[in-house]
Amino acid sequence: MASTSSTDGAVETGVLERHFGIRAAGTTVRTEILAGCATFLASMYIIVVNPGILADAGIPFAAGLASTVLISFLASLAMGLYAKNPILVAPGMGMNALFSYTLVVGAGMSWQTALGCVFWSGVLFTLLAAFNARQWVVDAIPDQLRYAITCGIGLFITLIGLNNAQFVVHDPATLVGIAPLDTIRVTFLAGLAITAILVLRKVPGALILGIVITTALAVPIGRVWGDAAGFWPEGMQRATMVDWNGVFAWPDFSTLLQVDIVGALSVAYWPFIFVFLFTNFFDALATFMGLSEAAGLKDDRGNPRNLRQAMTVDAVTSLLSGPFGTSPTNSYIESGAGIAQGGRTGLVAVVAALLFLPFLFLSPLLSLVPPIATAPVLVLVGLFMLAPIARIDWQDYTIGIPAFLAMLLMPFTYSITYGIAFGFMSYALLKAAAGRAHEVHGVMWILAGLSVLMLAAPHG
Repeated sequence: MASTSSTDGAVETGVLERHFGIRAAGTTVRTEILAGCATFLASMYIIVVNPGILADAGIPFAAGLASTVLISFLASLAMGLYAKNPILVAPGMGMNALFSYTLVVGAGMSWQTALGCVFWSGVLFTLLAAFNARQWVVDAIPDQLRYAITCGIGLFITLIGLNNAQFVVHDPATLVGIAPLDTIRVTFLAGLAITAILVLRKVPGALILGIVITTALAVPIGRVWGDAAGFWPEGMQRATMVDWNGVFAWPDFSTLLQVDIVGALSVAYWPFIFVFLFTNFFDALATFMGLSEAAGLKDDRGNPRNLRQAMTVDAVTSLLSGPFGTSPTNSYIESGAGIAQGGRTGLVAVVAALLFLPFLFLSPLLSLVPPIATAPVLVLVGLFMLAPIARIDWQDYTIGIPAFLAMLLMPFTYSITYGIAFGFMSYALLKAAAGRAHEVHGVMWILAGLSVLMLAAPHG
């Protein structure tokens, strides 16, 4: 097998080079592997969080865990090999809550029928991808609104990191507040300082090293002092339903193909299918635009690289999520951790995909890397993604206000979809109010109308 030596001593095999174009992307195999590890470590919480939420809908925790691991592996592998993008795909946060608390608990449908709604939303998503709908949408969104979406995703990632570290918490008096500086928060701050210094000094693998060092600092919290909160935030403790006394657990495939496709076609369930579709489509699109902007992963037209292939992967794996027994998949904004590590090709997603597989059998090992260890990386990724903010014309309120709403509502509503929905609506409204309706692309008017319908539909 042919190979070439990279500048940092890593060996790039001919097969990987030909498929992923590693040198052309300005990276190395070593960098891509480290980036894949960083992306997985920042996203692996989904392996226990998703089945925990699905358990509230009646899906057995062990079965939900197996479904989560399998669909995350296949979806991320497809994203890497087919779309060749450094983006991890797994069951989306938010949509799993919609699945459990709105469809099953709220509307009273069975989890099998709810999986049917997931399936049909995936079918519609796949049709949109096949008819190139995403290109129409990308062409309709003005550049400065794209910059705002990138910045908003960065702020959202930062909030996730701060929340994972239990640093920013709910306060009944002030809505949000800072937690007391106990051992957990001090460990997070120490990890953040160390990771920032490593990045500043341009140490190779700085983000991975930051995670490793912060994990080592956190060991006394969870293992010596016995403070389980140092390892899992509140709400993740149901992961103990797995045998945590050992390191091995057999996978449970009991929910595979347990999907009610016919029952989900009831007219009463159409609004739920629409919400799944709208959320999935625009979350995926916004994630691609944001991460592509931050990493410079664009084609000759300035659009996200391999957009059609990437959206096809998102659509098809969302369709498969129902039969696999889980809520819809989506591209993960935590992929920014790998991109910040220097990842630029689909090899990042392939590495992350392969790291999922062992946890079909070794799920108890997830406790070894606590959320406070990956939190510093997510905070810094948010910083990296704020770079385009200087390219927004804040003096033109017809773009400044929509950009402002899109940026802030993503973290404040904990939803990418709400941020872009209000961004679309306010952009069309303000352009029309300023007598500049002719500047609004026809597709943007449709998107603004769909945003209104989405906000009026039932939500969790």
